[in-house]
Amino acid sequence: MKDRVFQLCDIVRETSFAIHKFLGPGHLEKVYENALVHRLRKLGLNVQQQFPLAVYDEDATVLGEYFADVFVEGCLILELKAVRATAPEHVAQLLGYLRASCIEHGLLANFGSQIFFIKKYVMADISES
Repeated sequence: MKDRVFQLCDIVRETSFAIHKFLGPGHLEKVYENALVHRLRKLGLNVQQQFPLAVYDEDATVLGEYFADVFVEGCLILELKAVRATAPEHVAQLLGYLRASCIEHGLLANFGSQIFFIKKYVMADISES
């Protein structure tokens, strides 16, 4: 499964970079999200947009719900931004999604800068958290 996740990360990176090159910065986050979902689906990937993630308390009470921007092939969460620069709270947001969903791999991508940014985050040993 890990090899597949790394392949997916490469596909998402390449596709995201191509979108940034074509559209450039300056659009709303939703435009980049729609473009990425469209292109990934054209490649035959199973992609879900605004994927719901429940957050639970220790007694299994639902505390709230997140919506991850994009969920790819049931194993990779994408958090997309269209801002001048990413901030620590953007990383915290993605890590919260990974923790809440028990998904190990996530990508944070920013389309809002002149230079495209994408970084992978891994939530290791999530079962022990």
